[in-house]
Amino acid sequence: MEHTRNRNIKETTRVEAFSDGVFAIAITLLVLELITTLHPENGIGIVQTCLDHWRSFLAFTIGFITILVCWINHHTAFEYIKKIDTRFLWINGFLLFVVTLTPFPTAILAEYLEKEPTTALAIFGFNYILIAIAANAICTHVYNHHLLEKEDKEYYYSFKLLYRYAIVYNLIAFCLCFVSVIVPICMYALLFAFFAAPKEVASMMHKRRMARKRR
Repeated sequence: MEHTRNRNIKETTRVEAFSDGVFAIAITLLVLELITTLHPENGIGIVQTCLDHWRSFLAFTIGFITILVCWINHHTAFEYIKKIDTRFLWINGFLLFVVTLTPFPTAILAEYLEKEPTTALAIFGFNYILIAIAANAICTHVYNHHLLEKEDKEYYYSFKLLYRYAIVYNLIAFCLCFVSVIVPICMYALLFAFFAAPKEVASMMHKRRMARKRR
């Protein structure tokens, strides 16, 4: 029994380490876009070059925050996972795939927000839908296949519910991209703030669920 527990801990740690490496690579891809701005035309100073490429800095900021929030949620979800299986590895791989894809729609948003705001926001929003689906798939699989301790299962259900709501929220924001520009931008900004502290939000949801059950 002890041998099995240690093996599971080792496997989980390895998956976390690999995932952290992929998150780091995704952030590196964001930085590469900034490095390309260091080749200005002749006669243009570094300050003016930076001002001319403000969209690249905007893309980096948005992309960095997105990946950071994803990493925080990924790390929080893994705090309760005690075992893994092959299907979980594939689901986690899908999440990492979407994360590494994030710099692309982020760059599109920064570059085409003024020229083609509807299309740029829609592509950006679709990426968020994929992230929400992947996060929900991880928590749902962990919950349904008992990859966590029994005493954590009731609490972990709140994470599963949280990311299910995130899918619906992002779908609504995605649809609004074709109607308005300001509204979905505000929704995505609110999404950043909301998922910056997933454990606190899940705890609040859990307390409310427990209070309703006691009535």
